[in-house]
Amino acid sequence: MKLILFASLIASTVAFAPSRVLVPTSTTTTSFPKPTLSLNNASPFRSNTSLNDAKNIVYDGSCDPYDPESSEYCMADPAEIEGDGLKRKLRLTGLFFLWYVLNVGYNIGNKRVLNALPIPWTAATVELFFGFPYVAFLWTTGLRKTPKLSGDDLKKLSSQAFFLAATHVAGVISFSAGAISFTHILKATEPVWSALILAVGFKEFLPLPVYLSLIPILGGVGLASMKELSFTWLSFIAGTISAVTSASKAILSKKILDGKPLGENLTPANMFAVLTILGFLFILPPSLIIEGPVKIKAAWAAALAAGYTKAQLIRLLSVSGFLYYLYNEVAFLALSEVAPVTHAVTNTVKRVVIILASVIVFRTPVSPLGMIGSGVAIGGATLYSVAKSKCK
Repeated sequence: MKLILFASLIASTVAFAPSRVLVPTSTTTTSFPKPTLSLNNASPFRSNTSLNDAKNIVYDGSCDPYDPESSEYCMADPAEIEGDGLKRKLRLTGLFFLWYVLNVGYNIGNKRVLNALPIPWTAATVELFFGFPYVAFLWTTGLRKTPKLSGDDLKKLSSQAFFLAATHVAGVISFSAGAISFTHILKATEPVWSALILAVGFKEFLPLPVYLSLIPILGGVGLASMKELSFTWLSFIAGTISAVTSASKAILSKKILDGKPLGENLTPANMFAVLTILGFLFILPPSLIIEGPVKIKAAWAAALAAGYTKAQLIRLLSVSGFLYYLYNEVAFLALSEVAPVTHAVTNTVKRVVIILASVIVFRTPVSPLGMIGSGVAIGGATLYSVAKSKCK
């Protein structure tokens, strides 16, 4: 825990330290041509400023600039990546290590919260709330420019905020009902749902090699589910919903915001902050209805009776919420200037690291066939990202 807190301190410093990220090549609101297919155009961004000084992003709708962990993320064109020296490699290595540490810390911390307080809706709501004091500090101190949005801008962002909140709460519910490793295997099915939504909802079809890469994802998840020793239907359904809503959010980011600049100072990091705050507002009413004060008090009393102290429970919730926001902040820094193949590989390594760490920490029983299925599914997700980047 001390290591995770130390990493958090470093991350909060790095998050507004000068670093190159993907930004428009011009500060004017240039109109880009319509893409013929998702990710079929080179990224209109280049790396030349810091996370906090970046201008508004205006893009061609071919990718999602606001979710760095998504396979739909606007990644750098390999030919446009500036610098390939030792300094850049060391910096990126450090950022990826920090991203992994924070990711593992959040997943383990979140599971510990749920073990102590089995109220996933409340836990998810508290975690989304913790983004607000963090960015409020950055905005009020001038460490990051404050976004300026109109009522119409907020309406445009409401659907993405809804799906962000749905993705998060569904993932937390899946965590609470099953193993962390199983939830992450289910989340690896996001490409399958992206392809399905594009085909059914928008009549957009991907190249055959991309569809073929979906086969190992489906087969691996099926095998892992059949041999998952801690399988529950609630965990399976909630984890699948998390993957579906995540895919929906990425697609809507491309479709709704296609070439439309929003407000002022709406950098990707500020966009994530705004979506997190709006997501908190979306999730708060159903959270209070579903679990409510009576259930929260009962869970709190049961945790105290089990030996937890009030200070321990508050610390668990606080650290979990803080790590959730920080690992997303570091993701922007780590993934904003890497090529698509590197993005796919590092995301795969992240899932493997989280799964291994959770199995070790919580001593989760895993069958040999379950391990094989997990590996096949995660490998399929990597193949999907690589195939999609190659089929331009």
